[in-house]
Amino acid sequence: MIENKSRLDIESSLLHRIHGLDRLNEQWQAWETWFSDIEESHTSLSALVFFRSPKPDRSWITAAAAVLDTAALTLSSVEISDSPNAALCIRAGYLALRSIADFYNISYDSDPHFPQSPISVTRSDFDLVIVELAAAGVPLKSDREQAWLDFAGWRVNYDAPLIGLAGITMAPESPWTGHRPYRAHLPPMNLKRG
Repeated sequence: MIENKSRLDIESSLLHRIHGLDRLNEQWQAWETWFSDIEESHTSLSALVFFRSPKPDRSWITAAAAVLDTAALTLSSVEISDSPNAALCIRAGYLALRSIADFYNISYDSDPHFPQSPISVTRSDFDLVIVELAAAGVPLKSDREQAWLDFAGWRVNYDAPLIGLAGITMAPESPWTGHRPYRAHLPPMNLKRG
């Protein structure tokens, strides 16, 4: 991992630099399809949840986190026209993660609302990314408080399933997937059938 820069920051900055922010809609549609695919594959063949990448710093769950957080940051904080595709991508993502989490009895609030339901990303984590995006020239919304509330309002939908799945799969440490012990503590395996 690059020091003081998350992969999310670097990718967002690069996309902005090549004038690609307007092309995000294409990406959201592709990722929405990916989330639908993993929901089906990872619940139909549950062992796939634990398959690891040959590269130790990559996993499907950290990829899901990066995409969902990028979509939530874009909707909440970036000054471009809102995209219904980003919102649909987040919805497909949290529904997929929740479906997979259900299979492993990972608990989450099915109707979460921030701040009543907390998230694992802190305001200072969020502010740091906003500062880095601003330094890279990404056009940002001026109301940082509202941006934080909007981001947290999106993140609360996938935070608990994401952190739970990152823990049981022993996903590599990455920004915003929470600090987890090296040894996963699997929940009781009362797997759902049917």
